[in-house]
Amino acid sequence: MATLAGNELGRRGEDLAAAHLEDLGLVILSRNWRCKEGELDIVATDGLRHLVICEVKTRSGDGFGTPAEAVTRGKRRKLRRLAMVFQIEWGVYWTQVRFDVIGVMARPGQAMELSHIVAAF
Repeated sequence: MATLAGNELGRRGEDLAAAHLEDLGLVILSRNWRCKEGELDIVATDGLRHLVICEVKTRSGDGFGTPAEAVTRGKRRKLRRLAMVFQIEWGVYWTQVRFDVIGVMARPGQAMELSHIVAAF
């Protein structure tokens, strides 16, 4: 794999993450959902009781830590706020909101590696 620009790398990582979630049986409700406060990478449901907010972090190396380590306390707080806004805007009120983190490592010349932390926070 040739070196990709940041936006292209992120898009490919999100595509891989969405396919992974669908393989697990989740239904994608929205990708890159935006409001004035920010963006949710992937919003999905298990069709039963979970609204799944999935933050995707894609990296080409681990020089700045693992992709999952990039989901800081502040980012978690923001994702919780955005999840509430999403629920209000879409009128969806599942009994539980689950926050997953998918890390995608895309080292040059190697296949992409995916790690999925279910209920990460």
